[in-house]
Amino acid sequence: MMRTLFVAAAMLALLGGSARADDGYDLWLRYPRVSDPALLAEYRAAATQLVVGGDGPTLRAARDELTTALTGLLGSAPAVRTSVTTDGAIVIGTPRSSALIRSLPIAAELRGLGREGYLIRSVRIAGRRAIVVAANEEIGVLYGTFALLRRFQTQGSLRDLALHDAPKIALRVLDHWDNLDGSVERGYAGRSIWRWDSLPAGISPRYRDYARANASIGINGAVLTNVNANARVLTPEYLDKVAVVANVLRPYGIRVYLTARFSAPIELGGLKTADPLDPAVRQWWKSKVDEIYARVPDFGGFVVKANSEGQPGPQDYKRTHADGANMFADALTSHGGVVMWRAFVYSNEVPTDRVKQAYDEFKPLDGSFRENVLVQVKSGPLDFQPREPFHPLFGAMPKTPLMMEFQITKEYLGQDTHLVYMGSYWEEVLRADTYAAGKGSTVAKVIDGTVHHYARTGIAGVSNIGSDRNWTGSQFNEANWYAFGRLAWNPEGSARAIADEWIRMTFTNSPAEVASIRLMLLQSREAVVNYMTPLGLAHIMATGHHYGPAPWARLARADQSPTYYHRADTLGVGFDRTATGSNAVAQYAVPVRDRYANLATVPDSVLLWFHHVPWTYKTPSGRTVWDELVFRYNAGIDTVRAMRKTWATVKPAVDAERFAEVAGFLDIQEREARWWRDAALTYFQQFSRMPIPATYEQPAHPLAYYQRITCPANRNKPRCDVVP
Repeated sequence: MMRTLFVAAAMLALLGGSARADDGYDLWLRYPRVSDPALLAEYRAAATQLVVGGDGPTLRAARDELTTALTGLLGSAPAVRTSVTTDGAIVIGTPRSSALIRSLPIAAELRGLGREGYLIRSVRIAGRRAIVVAANEEIGVLYGTFALLRRFQTQGSLRDLALHDAPKIALRVLDHWDNLDGSVERGYAGRSIWRWDSLPAGISPRYRDYARANASIGINGAVLTNVNANARVLTPEYLDKVAVVANVLRPYGIRVYLTARFSAPIELGGLKTADPLDPAVRQWWKSKVDEIYARVPDFGGFVVKANSEGQPGPQDYKRTHADGANMFADALTSHGGVVMWRAFVYSNEVPTDRVKQAYDEFKPLDGSFRENVLVQVKSGPLDFQPREPFHPLFGAMPKTPLMMEFQITKEYLGQDTHLVYMGSYWEEVLRADTYAAGKGSTVAKVIDGTVHHYARTGIAGVSNIGSDRNWTGSQFNEANWYAFGRLAWNPEGSARAIADEWIRMTFTNSPAEVASIRLMLLQSREAVVNYMTPLGLAHIMATGHHYGPAPWARLARADQSPTYYHRADTLGVGFDRTATGSNAVAQYAVPVRDRYANLATVPDSVLLWFHHVPWTYKTPSGRTVWDELVFRYNAGIDTVRAMRKTWATVKPAVDAERFAEVAGFLDIQEREARWWRDAALTYFQQFSRMPIPATYEQPAHPLAYYQRITCPANRNKPRCDVVP
């Protein structure tokens, strides 16, 4: 009954008008009627009937998606049959579920695709033309179904199909930094989608739509709770709620995970210690894990943030990260669960260089972790800045599976209001060469197991999803959720190609408009780097909410202060991380180290990350550092202005509601890019004592004006005020 209602509601939305489809809720799973007559005829001829081999829950999900999608795209639903009776059948199933699939000569190819891979093949069955979507397991069939639908949505040819694909990374998860009270840490899209107050009885329809969206891009895990964990989620009351969510996500191949608070044995169990080597503590966690699996038999495991930013952990008891992670691993191993132990360590002690901490703490532990532990490492060594060098741990722990942690929610990159396509950022990180096993040992090849032959592989993205109707706070933020899933499936994928897919599935297939929107996406990340943190500047954002510039901030704790990171003085600017400074550069393999340490070879994109240089130092452009900063800040604004003009040209191809929303955000972005430029240059000019060339716009106000601007600490919509 629920399946029937789901399909009926989706079909009604597709056929009953544009308001429902054009507010952003449908993400990239929009199925508007194909407008090209020749293409429509080709697609209709290829999809006259649907033959589903089997009736498992995941196969039913694939059938429902095909029925809904083809009804919208083609204007009529395909006939559902048990056998191929005419040309133009789409046949889906596994060798185990379908006699038709078993009869085809594809067994050898399927064996090489694992449990999640799929093939899509044009075949003849009893002399009739058909398209087969086959896999070893039902989840592979679902992934193949969405891949076939992408072909329809992006207006690709269906002739002579011979496609096959399988994920290169096994564990592909979204980390929700969602709290039990419904708030979301670093969330800019409303409140949490997990309605703990109404669960387990009330099941939001968004849960299923969330699962569909994730399955369509190959995400197979969801961490439901914040890494700053609340032990209450491990109580029976909340585990019953978790079980209901797991039931909804399961048919779409998504396992649920929870964050574990290290001190839970004290807070929930009444123990006097949480020492990971204490037998009573270990038994408490084993019993708790058994309790979870009794409710959620496919529970994935735990994410743990320990001894960082005040969170409890094994170091409280003079134990190592390996001691803590292994305690959880031992409790989970008999159930097949894993531990994702975060390497983001931000200790109470102020270091000589904060970016060195994770490497210094985790590198000596290589080989000390259980086989079901993955160490989860942020993309860069600091904290999701607009640009950082790749994290030096990648390539440095050959005996310990390292999984990537990207941040999809743009904590430091304009949050909900600024258009920034993160696919370009992540591609830059994934293609960086670690030289761990010689040239070509890219970060992508480290995390997919190629370099060190990891038995387990994983990648996590800090979710940007919330209760806003468009899920992510703005229309273009949806592209980052999509890009994360596609790069998690294949970390060597192309950000440009992924952008093309998303545009075609989300807005339009018109070639001119696709090219225009793609240009906006591919320019956007470099634009925000330029108007926020050019030349390797970092962490000069306002304190706490991290929205807007505050390079002047000097806090009681040095390594929370922007001044700690840029170190501007009258002699120059930048953080010396070479042998004459903190020597953080020594954490990289020799070829990378030598490139970054040498002023003659360091890329100007990270110049001030690794070097403190005079204001008069000549950059590769021939400009001084000061003039290059002025140039970059203005170039960022110029790009945003160009993006606004480009967006205006696509108005005929985009529905009015979404067009107006994006135009409004671009207006905000341009104003705030100017704010960034004027505040930063006015501040740094105190030290450079050099003029802003007259050919550039001059700051509209003195420095004191920008220092009085404040923003709400928990901002959902753009609003910054000047304090009188």
